[in-house]
Amino acid sequence: MTMSMFRWSVLSLAGFVLCSITGCTRWIDVKPADTAPKEATTHSLPNDERVPFVTNSFHLSRNGSSQYPSADLERRILSSLQETSLFSTLTPLGEKSDSLGDKHVSARITVEETIEPHSWLSAFKGFVIGGSMFLLSPFIDLEYGYAATVALELERWDGHVTRYEGRSSGTVYYKLFGATPVMIDELKGHVTEACLTDLTQQLVRDTNLYMASSAPLLDTGIRTVTVKAKRPAIAHSTRALVPVTTP
Repeated sequence: MTMSMFRWSVLSLAGFVLCSITGCTRWIDVKPADTAPKEATTHSLPNDERVPFVTNSFHLSRNGSSQYPSADLERRILSSLQETSLFSTLTPLGEKSDSLGDKHVSARITVEETIEPHSWLSAFKGFVIGGSMFLLSPFIDLEYGYAATVALELERWDGHVTRYEGRSSGTVYYKLFGATPVMIDELKGHVTEACLTDLTQQLVRDTNLYMASSAPLLDTGIRTVTVKAKRPAIAHSTRALVPVTTP
């Protein structure tokens, strides 16, 4: 009896040591929207052809639920756009600029996040690992999934609207007790960067759309429109002729 308990104690200790050694092991697999290699697109743009970029709205949703977007996420998106050198200035949401001029691009930013922690699968794997006295810990990986879509809807000064979308997803594989906030932040960072890379490549390909000489200003004359509510459909009453007989 004592020898059996000693053996189980040794096995448990060995499993715990293995679990501690491999606990910090993790790797991230990121899947971009398009796996085909693309050449970097570049355009020569005169400085006087660049127009300002103004953020009009910024929406964030996580697993279909609306969230309050962070200032760090907005700064990261605008920083990626600034690196393209396509726009003269970039104005964040809520800030005003006195040097916009007549021609500028209005932007609506939408970020949709999907988080898949694989809770049930992780619980089952944890049960199996615990049942093996942690001996299977180095051989069983746990997963945490994250996907994102960054959409950019740009409205030019003449009313022309174009929508761009960057999509990516990724999974981080880790060992038991290896789940940390740093791991999740790394995964989100890689996926977001892949989204922004795809988004800016699409935007740079349309450089000619946002040159100051690409379109004239809209007519500033006053226009009138007729505003009216939809009329309800009038149902014409019909009478059915039913034969009546008297006894």
